[in-house]
Amino acid sequence: MTIARLIADREAGNVLTCTIQTPMRDAVALLAEKRIGALPVMEGERVAGIFSERDVIYCMASQGAGCLDRPVGEVMTAPAITVTGDEPVDRALALMTKRRIRHLPVVESDRLTGFVSIGDLVKFRFDQVQQEAENMRSYIQTA
Repeated sequence: MTIARLIADREAGNVLTCTIQTPMRDAVALLAEKRIGALPVMEGERVAGIFSERDVIYCMASQGAGCLDRPVGEVMTAPAITVTGDEPVDRALALMTKRRIRHLPVVESDRLTGFVSIGDLVKFRFDQVQQEAENMRSYIQTA
């Protein structure tokens, strides 16, 4: 299974993003309002980085609440680690595990086409393993 097939029912235009100029305070409010952990940070049509809860924690720990007035572009994690739609889910999951990241922008020709979290990929793998186990039980019972 590829990332493109996993996100096929999602609309790319529905991915929440912010820009490098967005004040951190506004991005944090969006994370809280939508109960999400990260946003792709856009510079025009290009994904410039990722702004996540971790970026908020690190910035506030080192600079205090005053950092909330800084633009996201100054505190985001950059460059963004991305995948294309033809990336197998297992390889994307391995990449996230190796790089210790929880979100991946999906890009095609440098344009954002989707956004996946480690939760999306783990749920897919869990469902896949459950289905394989059920298939095996059915096979054993009919053999």
